Amino acid sequence: MPIDIERFEREGEFGSEETNAARILEFLAANDDKAFRRGEIAAETGIDADTVSSVLHRLKTRDLVRHKRPYWAVGDPERLREASATSDSLAALNDRLGTEDMDEWREAAERSDDGE
Repeated sequence: MPIDIERFEREGEFGSEETNAARILEFLAANDDKAFRRGEIAAETGIDADTVSSVLHRLKTRDLVRHKRPYWAVGDPERLREASATSDSLAALNDRLGTEDMDEWREAAERSDDGE
């Protein structure tokens, strides 16, 4: 079954419950007294180094990690808690109500624009 491109862009790998971003954040948070090189994070998490690089850059734009070349560290603990709480809330809603289908949303919007 195809997925929409936004999900494709957002997620690192498919088929596992835990995302690469979650694995990287968990590792960095568990080692919050240290900063690591990309390759060290890859080795410790078992995630491909190129994927780690991509995920770290996305996490940095969300202020969830800090970067001083060539090292990476977990970001502000409060920001991390906020992001985790939001993620947990969304997961609970998805479990209770089911996941959203972006194609259905788009089709409904198109029908609405057509006056149906």
